[in-house]
Amino acid sequence: MSPTVAGVLFIVSLVAVLVLLYRPFGDYMHRAITAPRHLRAERFVYRVVGVNPDGEQSWGVYARSVLAFSAVSVLFLYVFQRLQDRLWLSLGFGPVRPGQAWNTAVSFVTNTNWQSYSGESTMGHLVQMSGLAVQNFVSAAVGVSVAVALVRGFARSRTDQLGNFWVDLVRVSLRVLLPVAVLAALVLIAGGVVQNLSAGTEVTTLAGAGQHVTGGPVASQEAIKELGTNGGGFYNANSSHPFENPTGWTNWLQILLILVIPFSLPRVFGRMVGDRRQGLAIAGIMAVLAIGSTIALTVLQLHHAGTVPAAAGAATEGVETRFGVAQSATFAAATTLTSTGAVNSFHDSYTALGGMVTMLNMMLGEVAPGGVGSGLYGMLILAVITVFVAGLMVGRTPEYLGKKIGAREIKFASLYLLTTPALVLVGTATAMSSASARSAMANPGPHGLSEVLYAYTSASNNNGSAFAGISVNTTFYNTTLGLCMLLGRFLPIIFVLGLAGSLARQQPVPASAGTLKTYQPLFIGMVVAVTVVVVLLTYLPAVALGPLAEGIQ
Repeated sequence: MSPTVAGVLFIVSLVAVLVLLYRPFGDYMHRAITAPRHLRAERFVYRVVGVNPDGEQSWGVYARSVLAFSAVSVLFLYVFQRLQDRLWLSLGFGPVRPGQAWNTAVSFVTNTNWQSYSGESTMGHLVQMSGLAVQNFVSAAVGVSVAVALVRGFARSRTDQLGNFWVDLVRVSLRVLLPVAVLAALVLIAGGVVQNLSAGTEVTTLAGAGQHVTGGPVASQEAIKELGTNGGGFYNANSSHPFENPTGWTNWLQILLILVIPFSLPRVFGRMVGDRRQGLAIAGIMAVLAIGSTIALTVLQLHHAGTVPAAAGAATEGVETRFGVAQSATFAAATTLTSTGAVNSFHDSYTALGGMVTMLNMMLGEVAPGGVGSGLYGMLILAVITVFVAGLMVGRTPEYLGKKIGAREIKFASLYLLTTPALVLVGTATAMSSASARSAMANPGPHGLSEVLYAYTSASNNNGSAFAGISVNTTFYNTTLGLCMLLGRFLPIIFVLGLAGSLARQQPVPASAGTLKTYQPLFIGMVVAVTVVVVLLTYLPAVALGPLAEGIQ
């Protein structure tokens, strides 16, 4: 079987299973989120934290709850790392240095999981079990909670109530992420993923994302939410190492776990707004962008021009031979289209244009299908922008799901779209203007710029993967990338919740003959076009100086 045919079958089988899971898994998440009764374990959590689970919150209170929970999480994780030498199961490791502790705390709380260190030589068991692993769950649950609050904004009318953040957080963690993680862990262990508490080596893994977390039946990180890490895992090899990704079918399963939650969340959206066609339309937009990106990346890696790739049959540098180029390219597309950050091959070794595709995937805003929760609310923001543009084209006040998109709504949506590009471009420019930051680059010229641009794109979009070839464990990079992760996570969340509150207060507008049908193929094509155009207009100058310049040399 040729590599091209194998790659096609690999992608087709993934698509088929995702389609089969879309309805049942989406319905399960919908029931978990909207169930009228609280589980006994949930009621215990509410009593401990002093929350009334039957009370609801306005968008401002919901946002303050998100920020307060996250701020406490950052502080706790920072202190945990700084004091790890005094804790049980520290394995003799000293306290994590302040800059690195700050970067890591922000990284895991913002659902980025960027790592500027090798965990086997830095973190003890307790910090990883009780600090990093916990954030793998709750930071993912925060994203889903915010997405659900936005959907309630569309579904409700004449109210300022968007639900209860604490209820959403607990339900998503206990009813969705934890069960999926446990089941996936059992399957991965059966497939050869090693798990124990060996004193000298981190063996328990959240397989696929490369985040090594010890103790207990902790599951695949992709099952938790498609987090991402920079390096990590055994010998800093991430999911290319057999301890974390032993076989071709575990590789396939990990990609499936990366994609299944964000691709099924549009079903939840459709059911909550009372029109399942709307959910299918959002899923269709995600699918068009994801399939296009995956095909482009696979073709660029399989059929790259050049003496060595031509002789090898593909661009094989940095690729694990067990998986081959096609499976590695599919993994790279999945991990950069979501907020996973896991890698089973080195993106820095990709062809110039192949590496460019991985960057563009993140520059899309990671909405195809994006991170758990963040992908859905990012795509809904793009749908709002598209409806507004369509309204301008026909001279009509734009409406989406019966809600008018006026000045207030478009301001929130525009601020959301502008935040991440500003962080990426300002961060990259600052690094390139600093002599100390440039000295950390392993390569000069366009490729060196690509490494820096990738780092800030990954951090600002809360992805967590790295281009490699750049030493980021410095005071400058730990600080600036940490700020990008922090602002890139919570500023958009504030704007999303502000939009949700504005929509929820509106009175629904009856559909008329001039209402844009947002479930038809025309709308899907419009959103795809708007997404691509916004990305190209924003990032093309930077990309042209980096991977594009290298690719056309």
